[in-house]
Amino acid sequence: MVSGGGTTAGAVADGTAGVLRADGRRPDELRPVTITRRFLDAGEGSVLVEFGGTKVLCVASFTEGVPRWRKGSGEGWVTAEYAMLPRATNSRSDRESVRGKVGGRTHEISRLIGRSLRAVVDVAALGENTVVLDCDVLQADGGTRTAAITGAYVALADAVAWATSQRLVKPGRRVLRDSVAAVSVGIVDGVPVLDLPYREDVRAQTDMNVVTTGSGTFVEVQGTAEHAPFDRAELDALLDLAVAGTARLTALQASVLAAPAADGTATRTAGPAAAGVGA
Repeated sequence: MVSGGGTTAGAVADGTAGVLRADGRRPDELRPVTITRRFLDAGEGSVLVEFGGTKVLCVASFTEGVPRWRKGSGEGWVTAEYAMLPRATNSRSDRESVRGKVGGRTHEISRLIGRSLRAVVDVAALGENTVVLDCDVLQADGGTRTAAITGAYVALADAVAWATSQRLVKPGRRVLRDSVAAVSVGIVDGVPVLDLPYREDVRAQTDMNVVTTGSGTFVEVQGTAEHAPFDRAELDALLDLAVAGTARLTALQASVLAAPAADGTATRTAGPAAAGVGA
């Protein structure tokens, strides 16, 4: 179990640390987060990741060989596919397979997850092998893409460990150079907040998704002024919140991966917990 407290420097500086949100969290608190490994019997790595009401199943499939355009390079490939169940939200949506066309949002998020994971993979150490991460949203309550990235990394780590044990990856090769996690931030009612559920996401003046490595470097920052432009100070406050939040998620990932690899291993936060800089 990983838990922590404290407030981010930005929240302290602008006096928002005492503000409570509709769900009782402070602006710098994550929702309760749970990562359950070995959720499926199939798959070289499988994880159910939960950010509050958002639940995403991430399955890593390790296969020998690479796409045709990659053959002979000596390097591997990591990619991802993202989808939502028809009733992941309050009303049912048609399956994209039935429509006969994958939507632009689905393509965008699939590519984001793949890019985020490849940022921490040494494809030469992977060898000519492929890992596909399937991220399926079972229930959506905001932050599905960031939850998918956070859970997919753990599934990927398990798949790489499995491949190493099977000698599909040469012994001594370090495939994962770092970890990667992601979180949403935004400005709601003029206050920078961390890890937005749907009811905050739809009201946010600014909405941002931030992906960082375990060492604290940025992989991707997606930010949009939904209702009002944001200034540099607000951008800095959002990035501070995001970095503190992903640091805590990184600690959670490390904790679950360090646990015995028994089926259904779950590691969670102890309820809402502040993503303090020192947490």
